[in-house]
Amino acid sequence: MLGLLGGGGSILTVPVLVYLAGVAPKPAIAMSLVVVGVTSAVALIPHARAGRVRWRTGLLFGAAGMAGAYGGGRVAQYLPGGVLLTAFAVMMLVTAIAMLRTRPRSTRPHGESGRPLPVLKILAEGVAVGVATGLVGAGGGFLVVPALVVLGGLAMPAAVGTSLLVISMKSAAGLAGFLHSVSIDWRLTAAVTAVAVIGSLAGSRLAGQLPPDLLRRAFGWFVIVMGTGLLASQLAS
Repeated sequence: MLGLLGGGGSILTVPVLVYLAGVAPKPAIAMSLVVVGVTSAVALIPHARAGRVRWRTGLLFGAAGMAGAYGGGRVAQYLPGGVLLTAFAVMMLVTAIAMLRTRPRSTRPHGESGRPLPVLKILAEGVAVGVATGLVGAGGGFLVVPALVVLGGLAMPAAVGTSLLVISMKSAAGLAGFLHSVSIDWRLTAAVTAVAVIGSLAGSRLAGQLPPDLLRRAFGWFVIVMGTGLLASQLAS
């Protein structure tokens, strides 16, 4: 999903670690930041080679996101795990809806729309998405991609590639905030990361060959189903 759409890694990783691997919520969120951060950095390489990364926009958004992610990671240690999982489920639903409703505005295959870069709006959006990343481990790709399309004026392929740069930066900062309060199973983290990296490379190769709108809508509905199930289980408990 990261290679194809520039997001979705944490949306899958956190539930897998919690419900399949039996990891507690807070360590699972921290582990997901490692998995998503490394995977995004690797998936970024093919997109960069293909010219689908807008470095100035990505670094600007990513720097603001790192500040928010570190702060969110520090605050998360004071919140119960169940609250974080509930917030994560809500984040899944919000990002899925944002993804389904977003329409690319630029018709250029990889470039910007040519209008001035709205620096303040990008910084504000970066901080907000960064806080969400630090709190619930969500890299925010499905918030970053629409923001890059709408605010940054990027076409969908460039937004996907640029979002991977932003996600890798924010994940590193969010992890730094979490490491003060949790211990990580590095062996399990490394195993999940290795498999995710392989998938990201495959997704990056497919990114330019499959219809982006079809992929976005299909995965959006998939995330809605998963998020609704996760939210229902947390409310029931």
